Amino acid sequence: MNRDAILALLRQVEGGSVLPAEALDKLSNLPFEDAGFAKIDHHRSLRLGLPEVIYAAGKTPEQVAEIFARMAVAGGDVIATRAGVAAWDAVKQMVPAAEYHTEARIIGLRQTDVSSNAGRVAVLCAGTSDIPVAEEAAVTAEYLGVKVDRVYDVGVAGLHRLLAQHETLREARAVIVCAGMEGALPSVVGGLVAAPVIAVPTSVGYGAAFGGLTALLGMLNSCAPNVSVVNIDNGFGAAYVAAMMLRSAAAAARDLARQLESM
Repeated sequence: MNRDAILALLRQVEGGSVLPAEALDKLSNLPFEDAGFAKIDHHRSLRLGLPEVIYAAGKTPEQVAEIFARMAVAGGDVIATRAGVAAWDAVKQMVPAAEYHTEARIIGLRQTDVSSNAGRVAVLCAGTSDIPVAEEAAVTAEYLGVKVDRVYDVGVAGLHRLLAQHETLREARAVIVCAGMEGALPSVVGGLVAAPVIAVPTSVGYGAAFGGLTALLGMLNSCAPNVSVVNIDNGFGAAYVAAMMLRSAAAAARDLARQLESM
């Protein structure tokens, strides 16, 4: 249950449409719900402003579905990453309203209005082979309330393709860049934008790419000071960090506006 859902529940109690005992029952699973095989952190959205996300890889389809359904009952948006078709089949039996984003391998359920004025994130990838990781980042960011511009297949082997996207890059408040091979694209983007760049090395490339290790090391050694790096293929992590950046910046802008109004 997120902050908005709890506030709505308290207003229902205040208005008399929900009995205090009913509200207490709904709040009883805070800060977490023990499902036996998992402890579901319903309190995370209150602490961080963003929900807990299910990492489906390594879990059985039945475990993914059970966690997903319990989180859905709590009233917030639900995301399961690295979810295969078997997990999706299990989830849709328990939560028919859920959606499967095949390329991103994400199962999602939208239950709240998460529209945000925090600005836009551009998600870039160097080549078509990087799209699954880029889509994991883009879809995750959208579920977290961030507006996303996708810019795909703009690697350094054809630099004119990237330069043609200057308007989109100029409007982005943060840029997520997914690249394999030698991982050069984030450094190039870092030199073009006045925004933080979150680099995502992908496990794409021939033998000496070492499953993304070469790209990871290249990105860590970037000379562009606005580039930070997440782990190999971690589009989800990049999106989560970008969403928190934008939320923090938006909150700071609102605080400044209130201070100016009170002067």
